[in-house]
Amino acid sequence: MSNSSVPRVKRDKPPASKLKRHTYRKALPELRRDFEDRCAYSMQHLQRAGGLKAMEVDHLDPRKKSNYLQSYENLFLATRHCNGAKSDDWPTPAQQRKGLRFLNCCKEQDYGLHLFEDPNTHEIIWSSPAGGYHTIHCDLNAPHLVEERRQRSELRKLLDATPIEVVRPEPQLLACIEQLRSQLSYMISDIPPLPPRSASGST
Repeated sequence: MSNSSVPRVKRDKPPASKLKRHTYRKALPELRRDFEDRCAYSMQHLQRAGGLKAMEVDHLDPRKKSNYLQSYENLFLATRHCNGAKSDDWPTPAQQRKGLRFLNCCKEQDYGLHLFEDPNTHEIIWSSPAGGYHTIHCDLNAPHLVEERRQRSELRKLLDATPIEVVRPEPQLLACIEQLRSQLSYMISDIPPLPPRSASGST
């Protein structure tokens, strides 16, 4: 299981200029760098999401959108799907007392600690109230995300089953394998399955 003290995403230096209420989108280059062109929530790469136009700048805490000065720490790279699903949702005080919240991948592990992948259905399942809230409100089990995780799993199996040592391999075969590996690198990252214990819930 992942170490909760090590965040999944490590931020580098924030933009040199101050980010304001109407200019926070200028942080997009730094967000692309820090999140490696992947959605902070689904881990979908922009190449699979539909290109740069399909990526948006999300406020983790939407209550801070109206602040004149915007904190880079509150800005996340997100696909249009996850940003739209998350919208301006934020847990109420009563929900927070029950452990319901959004996961912050820049401060903690999300996948492998709160979120796991069912190896059969490829849906995201969770082991904590926070994981459930996060999954549902970011719509991480949308059909297109589940399908991409399934395709990634099948492609991974295919490549792992390919013999490492091939006697005088054909250049076309090598080129095909490299092309498949390239495709795999742009798919949603591998997500650990749930350890042998019961999950708190699923959709």
